[in-house]
Amino acid sequence: MAYAYDDQNVFAKILRGEIPNDTVTETEHSLAFRDISPRAPDHIVVIPKGAYVNYDHFAGAASAEEIVDFTRTIGRVCAGLGVHPGGGGTGYRLISNAGRDGAQEVPHLHVHLLAGRALGPILTHA
Repeated sequence: MAYAYDDQNVFAKILRGEIPNDTVTETEHSLAFRDISPRAPDHIVVIPKGAYVNYDHFAGAASAEEIVDFTRTIGRVCAGLGVHPGGGGTGYRLISNAGRDGAQEVPHLHVHLLAGRALGPILTHA
């Protein structure tokens, strides 16, 4: 499947340094930063540096190094925040929206990591 990547999206501009961000951590393949409109006390956005539209695009087209780096970056952010249940934290939620029905607003793969309070149910019944 072909994906059309829009290199003018806000995350592409952040990666190019055109828009500032509050960086939490940066690696060769990933960037994690604080969301400008946080929905929880800890609201971090983690993005790959590659031009991937959504998670299935990333899973099918990214290199093994990019996938490992992205996944481990999420783990390091959880550890740094002290939220991972295995390390004594009370938990977190990861959200990655894809496409129109998934309510994706920015066409660049990103994961929202939310923590710092009880978050309630993810969805209500339709």
